Amino acid sequence: MTIETCSEEQTSRLGYLLGELLQSPMTILLQGDLGAGKSVLARSLARGLGIPEEVPITSPTFTLMNHYSARFDLYHFDLYRLLDVDELIEIGFDDFAYSDGVALVEWPERLDNREFDHLLVSLVRLSADKRRIELQARGESPHLLLCHLERELIAAKS
Repeated sequence: MTIETCSEEQTSRLGYLLGELLQSPMTILLQGDLGAGKSVLARSLARGLGIPEEVPITSPTFTLMNHYSARFDLYHFDLYRLLDVDELIEIGFDDFAYSDGVALVEWPERLDNREFDHLLVSLVRLSADKRRIELQARGESPHLLLCHLERELIAAKS
């Protein structure tokens, strides 16, 4: 599925809707260059999961992972500064990524293996405000999420 957004607000609404529609634990991979909108999407997805506005949602660039309690626990990873894949073992990545929560991973290209079920969200900056967002599902739960998202987007246009 490919979606174009024309503002940060539209990108944020998409993330919020994804968070609202999540019905099962899942790993979501956010891919895109610096400034593509990964943090905007991550923050709004967290709000859609039920994390209150007063809780700051920041990229865990230096800590590698932030944990937030919500309808599903959110484990937000930022692998930009990952020096060695062994660091993931040290922080227990597999325990969080395959848990009963949502693992949201920025810079997933730093992972050496992506053969697990996931939703890949690739963001491309087309201009200052415009983004192309491609969503690809691997596995049953991510595919169902995309089906629900498509239905919601079609209903919103009506």
